[in-house]
Formats: sequence, C-alpha cells, structure tokens
Amino acid sequence: MRWAALFAVFGFGFALSAAPAAAAEAPVPVCTISDKRVTELSGLVSDGRRWYGINDGGTKVQVFVLGRDCAVQRVITNSLDPFDVEDLARAGDGTLWLSDTGDNDKKRETVALIALTPQGKATLYRLTYPDGQHDVEALLLDRQGTPNLLTKTPLGDSGIYRPASALSSPGPTPLEKVGTLGLQPTKTSGGPVAGFGSVLVTGAASSADGKVVAVRTYTDAYLYPAPDGDVLAALKREPVRVPLPDEQQGEALAFEPDGTLLSGGEGTGQPIRAVKGATSLVAPAVEDATPAAGGETSPGSSGSSGVRAAPALILAIVVAGGGLFAWTKLRRRSTRK
Repeated sequence: MRWAALFAVFGFGFALSAAPAAAAEAPVPVCTISDKRVTELSGLVSDGRRWYGINDGGTKVQVFVLGRDCAVQRVITNSLDPFDVEDLARAGDGTLWLSDTGDNDKKRETVALIALTPQGKATLYRLTYPDGQHDVEALLLDRQGTPNLLTKTPLGDSGIYRPASALSSPGPTPLEKVGTLGLQPTKTSGGPVAGFGSVLVTGAASSADGKVVAVRTYTDAYLYPAPDGDVLAALKREPVRVPLPDEQQGEALAFEPDGTLLSGGEGTGQPIRAVKGATSLVAPAVEDATPAAGGETSPGSSGSSGVRAAPALILAIVVAGGGLFAWTKLRRRSTRK
C-alpha cells in the first residue's frame, strides 16, 4: 500500500462528515460472556429465544448456543475444518451460514460458506473472486438466501460480492463484484486500530423481516432501509449511523425479532450490548426509500463539511501513520492465530 494513496484517501475522508449519528439509546450491556470457550466472538444471530455465536478462526465448525444470560447452553459442531470463520447469518429455515472468508494475508485460492443445520449437518460451498484475494468479515443474506460478502479494507471502500450463479457443493462457485460500500471516518471511540477502525467492516446483520440491513465497523453500525428485502439496493441508500463506542474489538452484530440491535466482540469477558428500537430509526423511510443515484452504493456521508482541507490533511497524515502501524500489528497478530 502506498503512503501517498493512503494520505489522499484519509485527507479526503476527514474533509467530509460521516453520516450523522441517530438519536438512538446508548448501547446497554445485557450480559457478559464468561465461558472460556467463547473468547473471540466474531458473529452473532438471534432466533428470538436464543443467541448463536461463533469464534473467529477455529479448526472445526462450532456454533455456541447462548441463553439470554450469555451462558452456553450447547454447542452445534461438525468435523469440517474451516480456515478462518468470520461471520454468521441465519436463513429463514433456521440454517446457520458460517462465513469462512477471513484472509488477512491475501493468500487463499478459495474462500467458503458453510451451511449448518441445527442438528450439525454441514454443507461446504467454496467460492472464488474474479479479481484476486480479499479479506471478508461480513456476510448478509437477502430474503431469497443469496449471500452478500463485504470486504474489509482500511480505505473505507468495501467491495460487495455475491455468487454469479447458484451455489454448488463443494464448488467452487465464482463470485462477481456487484457494488462498493463507502464509509467515512467517525469520532466514535473504541476498536483496536486507531483511525482506521471506524471504516473497517467487521460484521453485518439483517432484521427478522429483512426490511433493515446493518453493516458494522469496530466503532459504529450503519442501518439501511430494505423495504423489498433487496440487500444491494439497500446498501445504495443513505444509512442511519448508530455509534457502538468503546468495544474492545467489536465484530459481532445481530437483530432481535423486535428490532433490538445486539453487538459484541472479541476478548475475554466481553459483554453483549443492546440498542432497543434500532430498526424503528429507519422505519419512517422504509416504505418510500429509493436507491441513491449512480452505480455505486451510498458513501454513508452527508456531504462536505467545509473547505478546511489543510488541517484535515494534517490530521489524516497523523492518523494514517499511527493507524497503518496498528493495522500492520493487528494483521500480524491475526496471522499468528
């Protein structure tokens, strides 16, 4: 990565304002995960009665079934050996979809999705990108069950990929790039990577009725109206930003059926937090929401905040320098898992 390009992007990013934060309640801790088997919570879903969570990485398929007190009730397992599981989604029929798409060093020839039944039967679907390797930590399913993968990039330009044809097992099935999601830096505190943390996509979730989709970074969640359940169209609309401050390494995101937004992250003894009524923050715009113009997705920003480009660029350089150092350390640490 070239420093000049990095500075230019972050200089421009700081000159713009991020999507304004919604008038949402602050995240409230619900319970704390104390089970030593769950120390790297990376994906989370809810069926309305229980939560289902996964650890980052792993050497076998494991989904932890959690009570609302964060206690592990049981573990759904399969002997299939994944490479780096990063996110979790739940289809309408109860199938759990594990996103085995982590690739910190951009070395994988294929990535994979794993469909896991509540009884532990697993089906592997290998995937290939059309344009080289990507690190992906976010998975969104649309109403038809089509998977959408969002890349993790320090420049805030997350690529959106989906299968170019019906999934086949074991595959591989080719992916196609269908859009780009742009995010601007925010001032929300938290995350392991200073400066970059607010634009790194680390998770995603869909509401129970599919009318709201959410994408998260280490520090914020972005909620998009999807009145017809079309994920790609939703990501072209202007989002509502919900700050998720001070999470150590926030990666997990889920919706309860009542519209409550749940979040959590990696680390020992980390809480699951809730923002009640989150889907209602976008509900007034759901019925008449229209996609943004153009082929690219919405940049998640409300426009220029002024012409103070020089101070912004100086700040960007400072943040970028420190952020790149932290980003490199984080990647090395992840590689050693």
